[in-house]
Amino acid sequence: MQESPSSAPVSHTAETADAQASPAATRLPGITLCTVAALAAYGAGLLLPGVSPLILAIVGGIVVANLVPLPAATAPGIAFCAKPVLRAGIVLLGLQVVLGDILGLGLGVIAVVVCIVAVGIIGTIAIGRGLGLSPVLTVLVACGFSICGAAAVGAVAGVVDPKQKHDKDVVTAVALVVLFGTLMIPLLPLTANLLNLDSATAGLWAGGAIHEVAQVVAAGGVLGGGALAIAVIVKLARVLMLAPVIAILSVMERRRATASDITSTAPAAQLPPIVPLFVAGFLAMVVVRSFVPVPEIALDIAGVVQTLLLSAAMFALGCGVKVRALVKVGPRPFVLAALSTILVASLALTGMLLVG
Repeated sequence: MQESPSSAPVSHTAETADAQASPAATRLPGITLCTVAALAAYGAGLLLPGVSPLILAIVGGIVVANLVPLPAATAPGIAFCAKPVLRAGIVLLGLQVVLGDILGLGLGVIAVVVCIVAVGIIGTIAIGRGLGLSPVLTVLVACGFSICGAAAVGAVAGVVDPKQKHDKDVVTAVALVVLFGTLMIPLLPLTANLLNLDSATAGLWAGGAIHEVAQVVAAGGVLGGGALAIAVIVKLARVLMLAPVIAILSVMERRRATASDITSTAPAAQLPPIVPLFVAGFLAMVVVRSFVPVPEIALDIAGVVQTLLLSAAMFALGCGVKVRALVKVGPRPFVLAALSTILVASLALTGMLLVG
């Protein structure tokens, strides 16, 4: 019997359609899981004032990954949420930053913020080298603790580990941010009280010392008075430092790649961009928020979307944290995290006392 002339093309077309649909289809289970987790964390955050949905999402991811065997089908979607979705959330994070508010802090406080980030990163890298830790883990901890926590870890990982060969270091850095940043929520207000700091100075210290934006908000609420507003503005000034730090790391990575034997002849297109697209988007949102009269309702919606995106990304990162593997990393990463926390907090307190 003669085969229909149209059968082969139809079969080929169907196979092509399946191949084109497969990436989105394979990601769907994992994206659905992360979305449900983000919504749950957001809802829990509404019911528990002062508790960050991002922290709840990270902890949820860790719990789920260590207690429930996740289906292999969820892996592509979880990986998608841990990178592109995270970057989209960072772009929207720029809408929180108003340049006028940061300039209103004064040149002294701004100089202290720059010093916190610069010396915090350099000092933490030096400590990590002294402890003999992985350079990637050291840089991730340095930037996460000095700038803006898990979001900074994810952003920097895209530059220093573009091929995702050090996922273990990424999840370790995220876990350390959660642990030590959360410890700072009660410890900093307690120490501020023991030092008899006024609410303004305590707020400046909290914004300069604590890792995550949400952790700063929680500590600012504990401090009371006018500390919360001041702390958030100082913290957002640190968030703004993410852009120049990423640019510097990108330049260093390009030089390293060009100098290596393997990539010295590679075209420039294969090298990391000096300013990654998501960082450019972050800066664009900062400019929009600072110079364009954005309706309050639009800012509210963007804030919810940003929280959901970052919560989904944090859940995805949390899913990569295996407690047994984390225990096996030994005490040195915890020593690095503790010393980095002390370094950043000391820089912030000393600087804010000098200019406050």
